[in-house]
Amino acid sequence: MKLNSREVIKTIHLPEIFELNPLFSDVQSQKVFPDSKTFVDCVPKSSPDKILSDYLEQKGQTNFDLKQFVFDHFDLPGFPVVQFSIDAIKPVTDHIESLWPALIRNPQPKKGSLLSLPYPYIVPGGRFREIFYWDSYFTMLGLQASGKTELIQNMVDNFSHLINTIGYIPNGSRTYFIGRSQPPFYSLMVSMLSEVKGQDVLVKYLPQLQQEYHFWMKGKDELSLSEPAGGHSVRMPDGVILNRYWDENNTPRAEAYSEDSKLGKRSVDPNVYRHLRAAAESGWDFSSRWFKCTDDFATIQTENIIPVDLNCILLHLEDTLAAAYTLTGNTSSAEQYFSLAAVRRKAIQQYCWNEEKGFYFDYDFQEQRQKQNVTLAAAFPLFFRLATKEQAERVAEKLMNELLKDGGFVTTAITSGQQWDAPNGWAPLQWIAITGLENYGFKKEAREAAHRWINLNNDVFKRTGKLMEKYNVEDTRLEAGGGEYPNQDGFGWTNGVLLVLIKKYGAPV
Repeated sequence: MKLNSREVIKTIHLPEIFELNPLFSDVQSQKVFPDSKTFVDCVPKSSPDKILSDYLEQKGQTNFDLKQFVFDHFDLPGFPVVQFSIDAIKPVTDHIESLWPALIRNPQPKKGSLLSLPYPYIVPGGRFREIFYWDSYFTMLGLQASGKTELIQNMVDNFSHLINTIGYIPNGSRTYFIGRSQPPFYSLMVSMLSEVKGQDVLVKYLPQLQQEYHFWMKGKDELSLSEPAGGHSVRMPDGVILNRYWDENNTPRAEAYSEDSKLGKRSVDPNVYRHLRAAAESGWDFSSRWFKCTDDFATIQTENIIPVDLNCILLHLEDTLAAAYTLTGNTSSAEQYFSLAAVRRKAIQQYCWNEEKGFYFDYDFQEQRQKQNVTLAAAFPLFFRLATKEQAERVAEKLMNELLKDGGFVTTAITSGQQWDAPNGWAPLQWIAITGLENYGFKKEAREAAHRWINLNNDVFKRTGKLMEKYNVEDTRLEAGGGEYPNQDGFGWTNGVLLVLIKKYGAPV
């Protein structure tokens, strides 16, 4: 039985293998090792003991070639490139419909670091050859618009399988992602399925919803004012529990070992790797939102921050649990989760709403003050209908005046070189912001933002024949940039959000 590359790496402990130096520069033009993720997606051809033995025997030889050694001992992951001819007449919606089969992966035995899943699923595309947790919800919006209920069912069942076998949904379906999750959209996925198949769906997946909640709240009862943080939970000064992003490991990420190691050398924070991993769990990897100094990546401090968006999503999970228990007739458990949701709702308002600025901000619980970063995370209270009418009016004004650009909403107001900052816009946050505006009656504003995003996506498609992972919304002539890897095409959540926005707001003009 072949072992996964995470197990091999742990056994070999070779910095040369980790960083693949000088491998990257040698073969980048051949697309063999374009980034650190490539190696951990490889499949070892033999046991770690055999690979280690061969390495120790060969490394001192004058003609030793590390690149060839890797080729001899690992099967490289494929780089499926889906080619579509550009047709200026063909609507982008037709292109998306033709992409679904290309992005579907069927169940397969565990292979290398790839976790086995029991049902077909959609991958994002490009370098992302596995499912990702929060990506999948936004992809499923498109599947819903396409009427692909069976595939939505499969996706929910795959995530339920991960909860049942691992105890939670990891960042993605790779062994090296175990230790962290991603924004917990499982309750929204189940709710989406219930819209099609009825409320009994909530009861069917109640055990998994409950386990998801236990994962995010694990250890909360051991917290105190002197030790306020543990795992994903934080006890606030008034005793209320809110949540943060967190990873159980404090080591460089296997899929970004070289990048993390270099940053670690610049940081003075002993928890820098956990902060990096926590930011990866947030989905916003990376953004000045997580930095102490907005222009210095080495000051990342993700685990010290109470994110407004995470706590809004967990509020939805609490509400969903309350609804599911109500359907079962378990009134005491239903009341428990209604009460927990009410407490969280009040706490989000208390710690994240800024009356003077009329906006929602993350909260730094170490410094006991709000962060000042203006970000699209402030749209989550509108998406989940948490804000009052007056609060929504003020948030909407700031969104439209400060974050809406020619191509849609920019992620933050800061240009830092990180991919989750200006000038980039991302499909999931467009959906959150546009839907949030709609929820409070800002229909004109929602339509304007939707059409700017739709037109940008369509313009890039007409120029390139591709739908991208992210877009430059400030200068729509340029590609998005920043981050640890080049812009990816495919692309699951872009396809999903674009399709549902076109269905709701009309075709590009």
